[in-house]
Amino acid sequence: MRPIRLISGFLTVGAWTFLSRILGFARDLIIAASLGSGPVAQAFLMAFALPNMFRRFFAEGAFNTAFVPLFSKKLEAEEGAAEFARDAFSALASVLIVVTLIAQLAMPLLVYAIASGFAGDARFDLTVLYGRIVFGYILLISLAALLSGVLNATGRFLAAAAAPALLNVVLIAALVMSGGDDEITGLWLSWGALLGGVAQLGVVWWAAARAGFRVIPRIPVLTPDLKRLAVIAFPAALAGGVMQVNLLVGRQVASFFDGAVVWLNLADRLYQLPLGVVGIAIGVVLLPDLSRRLTAGDTEGSRNAANRAAEFALVLSLPATIALMVIAQPLAHVLFERGAFTAADTAATALAIAVYGAGLPAFVLLKVVQPLFFAREDTKTPFRMALWAMAVNAVVAVAGAPLVGFIAAALGTTLAAWVNLALLWARARSLGPAVQPDSRLIRSAPRVVLSSLIMGSVLVLMAMVLIEPLHTPRLRYVALALLVAVGMVVYGASVVLTRALTPADLRAMVKRG
Repeated sequence: MRPIRLISGFLTVGAWTFLSRILGFARDLIIAASLGSGPVAQAFLMAFALPNMFRRFFAEGAFNTAFVPLFSKKLEAEEGAAEFARDAFSALASVLIVVTLIAQLAMPLLVYAIASGFAGDARFDLTVLYGRIVFGYILLISLAALLSGVLNATGRFLAAAAAPALLNVVLIAALVMSGGDDEITGLWLSWGALLGGVAQLGVVWWAAARAGFRVIPRIPVLTPDLKRLAVIAFPAALAGGVMQVNLLVGRQVASFFDGAVVWLNLADRLYQLPLGVVGIAIGVVLLPDLSRRLTAGDTEGSRNAANRAAEFALVLSLPATIALMVIAQPLAHVLFERGAFTAADTAATALAIAVYGAGLPAFVLLKVVQPLFFAREDTKTPFRMALWAMAVNAVVAVAGAPLVGFIAAALGTTLAAWVNLALLWARARSLGPAVQPDSRLIRSAPRVVLSSLIMGSVLVLMAMVLIEPLHTPRLRYVALALLVAVGMVVYGASVVLTRALTPADLRAMVKRG
């Protein structure tokens, strides 16, 4: 078995995902400064949400969840992996071309489905216009995701992790070149998203060809392997549909509160930074590794991989969670409040940051628990658990909106993630010794929690000390950087003092990962 080094894989994917998220963050900062929380900003963000919803359904969701384990096992057995990749690519392309054409005709209905609060004002027509342009992104990014799955299964993470950064580079260039007119800026952004998708697909196709998988599409043929892929993908598609219903509920709630689409998007972007570094890195690396270890009968290796992934998730996500919750207001003020983005926008965004931050560990740990099922070709169990989470999200978001306003959308998302994790972990415990926590994880987890709480206490005190510099235009960036640096130093010292992770643990993690 060609080994996949887990920690180096996590770091490679995490670093490039972090760069992509930083660029995306810069993109959203420029949008907020240029367009504020006005109609064009809301229309573009909602239009761009459409292909991204379908992308998670077809690419990172159902299709790749089923494709990666099957492809990994063919690699392990050295039987027809390249042919299977070409057949899957051709089938996915055919389906998505049809979906894209239908979406062009049905765009007003799609916009109404995700943002009925836009009906009757300028935002609706703008979203339909932008949506028709950007929807082609679903075809490009889904095919890129499949080829990324091919690369990840072979232990080649660099190109697949780096490609998403290209989208944000293109969108930032579009923003800079668009001039001052709001509606023109919206059009530049929409066409930029399409061009960014072309760039992403081109990079991973080239990388896959260099790795020996030159995928040339052909007329799809329903082979036995594709039938098996469809059987496994169908429950995952339903689970993906459940996740999209969660997103749909949140966006519908937000569309009835002027400016909420932008506030929630910026808060989402901020908490996606640690989620991208940790959660996505784990999900990308762990699934193919578990699939191949289980095929080879390596139970102990599977257990070690899952436990080290959980450990990695906790060590990085818990301090990020505490920081997002206790210094949400300074973060929102320093990062977003400029140009057309007002103090009222800052207050609303800070509230959303804190609520999303509370759900970060659940989102990250789901990336550890879900592959335990997917690697066994079990996509039904995650679907059933996701249904319960969907019910929680819908009840909290819809029933809570009249009581607490737009923030009900974020509350629903966070609570649903914790419910999903709890239910899935309860079911995972029946999968045998390969998924049981080992002594090292049991020892380190509470110490990581303690270290994070110590850091959070210091951050609260430091934010009070730095309150004046944080609100002084010339000093606020330095003050925020100092606040973050102090938090990192305190957390690092706390981890060492509590022995949450010892030098021996780190050496073992790198050596065995």
